[in-house]
Amino acid sequence: MSFPRQHRPAAMAVAAMASVLLLASCGSSGSGNAGGAGPETEAGAVGIIGDQPDGGTPVDGGTLSFAGYSPVASLDPTKTQPAGSTGGTEMAAIYDLLVRYDAESQTYEPQLAKSLTPNDDYTTWTITLRDGVTFSDGTPLDAEAVVASTNRFNERHGGNSQAFMTGVKSVEATDASTVVYTMNQPWTEFPALLVFGHGMIVAPSADQPDGTFKPIGAGAYTMESLTPGADLVLKAREDYWNGKPHLDTLKFVTIAGDQPKLDALNTGDIQMAFLLNDAAIDTAKATLPGYYETVSLGSSVVQINQREGRPGADLRIRKAMQMTVDPEVVDIRSKDGKGAPGTEMFQSWSKWHNDVPPVALNTDEATKLVNEAKADGFDGDITYFTVQTPSSQATALAIQAMLAPIGINVNIEYAASVTDVVKRLYVDKDFDISTGSYSIADPAPFARLYSAMNSESSNNIIGINDPEVDQLLTDIQTATDDDAKRAAIANLQTKVNELAPFLPLAAGVTFVPWTDNVHGTVPSLDGIMLLDQAWIK
Repeated sequence: MSFPRQHRPAAMAVAAMASVLLLASCGSSGSGNAGGAGPETEAGAVGIIGDQPDGGTPVDGGTLSFAGYSPVASLDPTKTQPAGSTGGTEMAAIYDLLVRYDAESQTYEPQLAKSLTPNDDYTTWTITLRDGVTFSDGTPLDAEAVVASTNRFNERHGGNSQAFMTGVKSVEATDASTVVYTMNQPWTEFPALLVFGHGMIVAPSADQPDGTFKPIGAGAYTMESLTPGADLVLKAREDYWNGKPHLDTLKFVTIAGDQPKLDALNTGDIQMAFLLNDAAIDTAKATLPGYYETVSLGSSVVQINQREGRPGADLRIRKAMQMTVDPEVVDIRSKDGKGAPGTEMFQSWSKWHNDVPPVALNTDEATKLVNEAKADGFDGDITYFTVQTPSSQATALAIQAMLAPIGINVNIEYAASVTDVVKRLYVDKDFDISTGSYSIADPAPFARLYSAMNSESSNNIIGINDPEVDQLLTDIQTATDDDAKRAAIANLQTKVNELAPFLPLAAGVTFVPWTDNVHGTVPSLDGIMLLDQAWIK
């Protein structure tokens, strides 16, 4: 099957980008530790941390309650961003994953697949499926089902589908247990897409004759009930391919705020949680085991709308802001100086860090540029649109105060909800500047860089349209070793320094803690947890 080049409808961006804004808007309450720079965890850490007692022999039975970050409204992977913060763990329990990412070995490990193998130049990837795997309706998970699920995901514009269709020429079932992905060019990072929505295989019967959707997958659990905004209850499958799960039930509950989640963990009301608040993470990792993950551009990025008619369309205005906004000041104001501030896309802890020097702060030159723009008609006003949380308010006020002396008057507008921000930024694209998050994990930098900056990406809300940037993104995608990819990223960093399409402010972290009587959890990428082998003792 071949994929035509196409644009993703703006309406679908709402679901796909919600997690990005959640990460950006709720990462801090103004205190605590961010960026992994705390006493127990070094910057850049990824993996299970904390003291975990020996679980001994697995115990069968019981219910594990998990307080996720954002409650799911749908279990259709094309309508829910498959990330740990927005339903990824829930959907992995129902659909499983073709492959998972192992942070300790830094490799992609087969899950539903028995193997995933590239050819010598990474232009073809071949999946061999396990024998005897069935969906929860009893039908086989075979190669044709994988192809059908992949086509469905792309046709309905699921997360990363635009990057997939740009990079993949065809997906074919060559026999009942073999799926061959043929690339348009070398792509070493391709397996990363199979740990997200493309790897969550939806059964052909999931789309019901009456037009409704029923979550039917090959995972370890099936849906018993879903109350949007309240809870999701999943029941164990007796016929799961890897054996009946130890737990009888998974219950995903909604608890507003990370501190209440910590309280529930301490009282035993829940056993796992997804945390983004810096203060809560600092407290939780001091006493609880869990999965800790550092991401680049994961705390906040100032996104500058450079479409015609916006102040940011003038390179002088973007450069002036670049030379004025100090991430250290933002960090002090919003995180008590305990975050991971920096103007580089990939900080020193990242494997993609490079020697491209950051742009130096220079308020005198910034003032000169603003005055030149004013002489050409710039009225000096910029609107900053963001959610109304303590961290976002502190960030906005810090940026407002820094830009005033160079002649830019920042008017701050607050949204009532993350949904309002997503619509205005990703659908209407009606803003001057705002704060977002790209949350780029080291194993998979390409997909989210592509989403943010490719000229034809519908999630390119900043309006950058530069053929050289598009080529640099392709260079990152097609790099066949780490040195080549690092060099391509360095070239992109140079171009970002030149164009100032956005302003990096800080790296970020996520933490999924569990009580010390929980065992057998297996993390994948982006905070998605696999619970098919978990038990409570």
